Amino acid sequence: MANLIGVIGGSGLYELESLTNLEEIIVKTPFGDPSDALVKGTLAGRDVVFLPRHGKGHRLLPTEINHRANIWALRSLGVRFAICVTAVGSLQEAYAPGDIVIPDQYFDRTSQRADHTFFGNGIVGHVSPADPYSQSLRQTLIETIQETQINVHDGGTYVNMDGPAFSSRAESLTNHKLGFDVIGMTNIPEAKLAREAEIALATMCMVTDYDAWRPHEDAVDTASVLEVLMANTQKAKLILEKAIPKVSSEANWPEHQSLASSIATPKEIWPTETVEKLKPILSPYL
Repeated sequence: MANLIGVIGGSGLYELESLTNLEEIIVKTPFGDPSDALVKGTLAGRDVVFLPRHGKGHRLLPTEINHRANIWALRSLGVRFAICVTAVGSLQEAYAPGDIVIPDQYFDRTSQRADHTFFGNGIVGHVSPADPYSQSLRQTLIETIQETQINVHDGGTYVNMDGPAFSSRAESLTNHKLGFDVIGMTNIPEAKLAREAEIALATMCMVTDYDAWRPHEDAVDTASVLEVLMANTQKAKLILEKAIPKVSSEANWPEHQSLASSIATPKEIWPTETVEKLKPILSPYL
């Protein structure tokens, strides 16, 4: 199966007009339905699968997104590289609205972590997220964005809250003082599950606002975020069109072998039902 490139579109990014030879694919997964139909197409000679994270029309709250179904669906179609696009609030002065941050670390403040792993039901796995984002894919994005003259920041820590409400001023100030760089509501489950699925993943964090930590600043509201969001969406599409042709066609990065030494349960006692459920993910080891 070809090593496809997946694109997970965030708020405002519900389709990629540059894709040709479109095919809409409904994927049924053992974890339920993905956020929406997946769209397979071609961009600059590369096979791409696009999935709108919140569903078309932005129908799903952050905590309603079925991340396991999304990543399982992408892996089942042959996706081995994934670029996530996500809107974030800035927690540091250096990251202004309109900038792009390519994070290299995350901090998990979500409440549904049991749903952020494929393992369980008789097979125990412990992948290492010490460096949770693919360095090679990150570098591809950074170099591409630099070519476009858009302000990009190499590295930073993404902190993941549940939402859907934005942070209180006390919460935002605490995150700022702890040295986190950007805050969002969706990306850590994607990064965790992609590592288990042996998908190399990197994220473009599109800054929309300064959250609520700065004194004498208006509180974050949806209207002001959406205004910046629309401009960010056009930037994201431009970058994706330029970056996708540069992504390796060989799935031979460290992230593509992340399960090789991560499964604690001996193969001879793996339950048949669980193996069947995780077949797209475990296939290299069956």
